[in-house]
Amino acid sequence: MSKIRIGIVGYGNLGRGVEGAIAQNPDMELVAVFTRRDPSSLKITSANVPVHAVNDAEKFEDAIDVMILCGGSATDLPEQVPHFAQWFNTIDSFDTHAKIPNFFDSVNAVAEPANKVSIISVGWDPGLFSLNRLLGEAILPVGNTYTFWGDGLSQGHSDAVRRIDGVKNAVQYTLPIEEAVNQVRNGENPELTIREKHARECFVVLGEGADAVKIEEQIKTMPNYFSNYDTTVNFISEDELALNHGGMPHGGFVIRSGESNAQDKQIMEFSLNLESNPYFTSSVLVAFARAAYKLNIAGDRGAKTVFDVPFGLLSPKSAAELRKELL
Repeated sequence: MSKIRIGIVGYGNLGRGVEGAIAQNPDMELVAVFTRRDPSSLKITSANVPVHAVNDAEKFEDAIDVMILCGGSATDLPEQVPHFAQWFNTIDSFDTHAKIPNFFDSVNAVAEPANKVSIISVGWDPGLFSLNRLLGEAILPVGNTYTFWGDGLSQGHSDAVRRIDGVKNAVQYTLPIEEAVNQVRNGENPELTIREKHARECFVVLGEGADAVKIEEQIKTMPNYFSNYDTTVNFISEDELALNHGGMPHGGFVIRSGESNAQDKQIMEFSLNLESNPYFTSSVLVAFARAAYKLNIAGDRGAKTVFDVPFGLLSPKSAAELRKELL
């Protein structure tokens, strides 16, 4: 069989992760990387794979089966995904949960008439966690679903801290509160507020002359990020930040606590413990790229979510192999 031909738009942490994940899948090949930077200035890992300006991507319509879009959710993906869905099957990691329905509609309006498949909001949350929330509710309709994140570095929250005047560098970690987790695992079905489920911890390097007291107050009262959480702010040196906080770990778990009759408590749990958030997300994107390709060659089209993709399509194995080896 010919290999699935993949293109990458954007070459940050996620793009580099996609490049590495493609190398682990023998049924795929990386055709090109597209960037808004000067292509001649971008050095990628893959030998003999060209780098092109993002504005030239449409010229590769016949050379690429699936385009994986590795930009950010705030401004990149809402514009890029509908744009590229004119010419390619696409995969993205749009993760602004509240905006997913509108994002889906905007992508579908382009992908469907173009006879392309665009699987949106792929990753681990939204993505794998979404699937496990669905599975729990379908199997245990009487009960409650709980999602906990961490321990892990939040890239969006870290960026929000770094944007404060006087902050030279910073990282922020999301921490599930152990007492709340234990209540859920014990089948107590607690009603938990945001503050009762997670705490936040910041490690901040101050710029010269910065007011630590003022910055700590700005962090703890920042709406939508920290004001609803118990937040700890630690001021550290640049060397300590580089030594102890250079990685991008993350993870979490989805728990469905329910009952199958009036007497029996049932607990379903799915968890992730990740050394690299973007690199794991990249692996999910690549698996769903295979599914997008298979759906499209079977005649499907339009925007999809992880709920619309049979698990078997994620695998390079045939249906017969899956029945024999994994069922």
